Amino acid sequence: MAFHVDSETGRLRRVILHRPDLELKRLTPSNKDALLFDDLLWVRRARQEHDGFADVLRDQGVEVHLFGDLLAESLEVPEARRLVLDRVFQEKEYGPLATDHLRAVFDELPTDELVEALVGGMTKREFLDRHAEPTSVRFHVMDLDDFLLAPLPNHLFTRDTSAWVYDGVSINAMRWPARQRETVHFEAIYRHHPLFTQSGAFHVWSEGQSAYPSTIEGGDVLVIGNGAVLIGMSERTTPQAVEMLARGLFAAGSAHTIVALDMPKGRAFMHLDTVMTMVDGDTFTQYAGLGMLRSYTIEPGSGEHELKVTDHPPEHMHRAIAAALGLDAIRVLTATQDVHSAEREQWDDGCNVLAVSPGVVVAYDRNATTNTFLRRHGIEVVEIPGGELGRGRGGPRCMSCPVERDPA
Repeated sequence: MAFHVDSETGRLRRVILHRPDLELKRLTPSNKDALLFDDLLWVRRARQEHDGFADVLRDQGVEVHLFGDLLAESLEVPEARRLVLDRVFQEKEYGPLATDHLRAVFDELPTDELVEALVGGMTKREFLDRHAEPTSVRFHVMDLDDFLLAPLPNHLFTRDTSAWVYDGVSINAMRWPARQRETVHFEAIYRHHPLFTQSGAFHVWSEGQSAYPSTIEGGDVLVIGNGAVLIGMSERTTPQAVEMLARGLFAAGSAHTIVALDMPKGRAFMHLDTVMTMVDGDTFTQYAGLGMLRSYTIEPGSGEHELKVTDHPPEHMHRAIAAALGLDAIRVLTATQDVHSAEREQWDDGCNVLAVSPGVVVAYDRNATTNTFLRRHGIEVVEIPGGELGRGRGGPRCMSCPVERDPA
């Protein structure tokens, strides 16, 4: 059966998660900002919490695929290994004197060690402990503890690097340098892992980092169902990427409407799903501080490659979403709390919940006000510990990439 994601809240069947490992141990006070983290995580506890998250999903009947396993199995395929190594070891990154030497060394690594280096990073010191130093100006000027391969701690947030939209996947070009190397790993998985090569045909809405600077990240993409998609144009998702996704979806007949929200461009509103997610077929939870945003309804135009765009003033935001769903109105749940409490829960990803079936969501236990409010409005909330995972500024939706989900 081909993979597909037909809604935000239909029964979740399969998902990709990434178990925290070495890459999070590499975070330090001096590098965390460049690596897009606001805090340092206690990795052992974060791993325990993540294992609990995976178990909760399994208890809900969800099949969990771990990213590390998928990448390792993909790299056993020679074409996949070649794709990743060719993309990572380029002269424009390492210079003509070191590139071939480094690529050859990494190509000889056992697959498990290669995966650890690609995701967890490797310093010059670690390289020299086992391998000869290349004759390279680029290599010589590095300090021993500089990263030869930078770690990729944001792999924890599998939602962003690829996003399944109806019967296809968008392998996303990432906005910031700290995440751009993630994309080739998912290119290798979707193109070469037997799970996907043997599952039947699926569309590829975006081919990967080659689309840069037309960037889109999965945290901004909500497959709201009924042939509609809701996308936040945040600091990480560009209008041109939305147009390109729309053109592909419409040409394939996989969707008929995209509603794009013009979001504030800043870290506090990093992705749409940090301030607004769907919890049932007609119900959203929304951060009070988001307010109402200018929106744009994108539909197929009169010509084959044309798009029809309708602008909406901010006060019509919810009406535009409802219209895309074929509804008269949507229900928007915003917990009543003072401005400081609201800001705290938004920081702790109070709105970043993951629906596992209609009206049933997984949320961090620390967001007590939001969780209680959702329960009072008929939403079942399954809580998971988030004391350490929450320091990464990403909730259950951020940490999960659905690859198979039913209609709502």
